[in-house]
Amino acid sequence: MVDRMNGVSTFVEVVEAGSFALAAQRLNLTRSAVGKSIARLEERLGARLFHRTTRSQRLTDDGQAYYDACLRALAELEGGEAALDDGRRAPAGRLRIGTPVLFGRRCATPILLALAQRYPELSMEVLYSDQVTNLIEAGIDLAIRGGPLGDSPGLQARGLGMQYMVLCASLAYLAQHPAPQTLADLAAHEGIAYTRSGQKVAWRFYREDGELEEIRMRGRCTLNDLEAIRDAGLAGMGLIWMPRWLIRDELRSGALIPLLDHLPDYGIPMHLVWPHNRHLPSRMRVLIDALAAELPGLLARRPGQ
Repeated sequence: MVDRMNGVSTFVEVVEAGSFALAAQRLNLTRSAVGKSIARLEERLGARLFHRTTRSQRLTDDGQAYYDACLRALAELEGGEAALDDGRRAPAGRLRIGTPVLFGRRCATPILLALAQRYPELSMEVLYSDQVTNLIEAGIDLAIRGGPLGDSPGLQARGLGMQYMVLCASLAYLAQHPAPQTLADLAAHEGIAYTRSGQKVAWRFYREDGELEEIRMRGRCTLNDLEAIRDAGLAGMGLIWMPRWLIRDELRSGALIPLLDHLPDYGIPMHLVWPHNRHLPSRMRVLIDALAAELPGLLARRPGQ
């Protein structure tokens, strides 16, 4: 019976991964081991489950019927596991979490610390990095990511909202330079640019017609730290283009003045991502729910939203 269940889980993983090679990676097995498991399953069932070529694979009619039956059986098992897991006194175990440096420090860490205080048997390792890593290879249970996810095989995701950007300047700067009224006016201004991996990041704006425009500002200073750019903007050294969540207090106090606010807001999508797992343990569900409940409010477009 144990051998049969191993064959079932391997078969389902191959179907969902779309290839023997990716299924082997997810299961931490060799491709040969996965192939032999499927061959034994086909021999026991007396049916061919896949049409295989050197370039592709697809389920046979028997394979599709067996896959549907496997899903029903696994759903019953996972329901029993979930009931046992939910009956525990509190989430417990270890979680490894990846997050962008500044967003993690300012927004995610307070939520994670509150969660750790609430559940004493829960332990966390938080990794702060602006580099996108392979979660499976790095052994990361969950990560916060900004930008389009694109094709992310083997991952699940939950949207958090948009990280809206705002163009702004200090009163000291605007006392010396007329506030820009159009995107074309930016050519007459100095900007404090953000650099990433040695490249200056373009500022992005939606024009009134909805088309996206990228602008690379001239300026004497380029910095690779957003907090340093905020401080330079407060000192009146130039225009800055920043995540709204990072300068919400300065916008409210009037220390920084939003510019070109009549244009549609440009935002960067933010997500929680984690390796595909048919059954999430309670510690993961608690973590995902806590971050998904609180982070969208910090990303809100306008103060108070």
